[in-house]
Amino acid sequence: MTIDWSWIADHTDDLTTLTLSHLQAALTSVLLGLLISLPLAVIAHRVRALRGLLLGLSNVLFTIPSIAIFVLLLPVSGLTRTTTVIGLTIYTLVVLLRNTVEGLDSVPAKTKEAAKAMGTRPLRTLLTVELPLALPVIMAGVRIATVMAISLVSVATYIGDGGLGQLFTDGFQRNFPTPVIVGVVLTLLLALVADALLVTLQYVLTPWTRRKRSA
Repeated sequence: MTIDWSWIADHTDDLTTLTLSHLQAALTSVLLGLLISLPLAVIAHRVRALRGLLLGLSNVLFTIPSIAIFVLLLPVSGLTRTTTVIGLTIYTLVVLLRNTVEGLDSVPAKTKEAAKAMGTRPLRTLLTVELPLALPVIMAGVRIATVMAISLVSVATYIGDGGLGQLFTDGFQRNFPTPVIVGVVLTLLLALVADALLVTLQYVLTPWTRRKRSA
């Protein structure tokens, strides 16, 4: 299997556009998934009766094949980027919701009791104590969800979107391996770079974990 390097040179602008489109779809879905999962996780953490229901529902949604989700959304949002983002957001929820709940569960009860004894209101305790301490576990979920979303964007090719996935379709239809190889390599690079940036962000946001390691 050989690569046509001249094809890559001639399609640099197209590859850049597809890469940015791919990344935009993935990051938007993760951001929306995070915004939705955070309040749901707080509810699941605080109201134990709803915990099983919320986590179970997210698990059920995750079992639906990605292509099926896109097809089911077509009558609502049509052949648009919106369909791609909604579908990917649904998939990120199961990881983000579960990790956020587990992160909140990992906060020591004594720490929350100390904040309460100091007169800190519940909302402020959540924002300044619980969420920061839960951040390492939450970020682990964000990393998984981001890599997963980047890999799944290509599936949206079946509804006319798909970012770098369009290279796969083009290569298979023409029996021309170069676009397929380039699409795979760029998708892997996106996932690796995104994960590395998230690791760096977590490192910056959780300085207390560095002190623990050095102690």
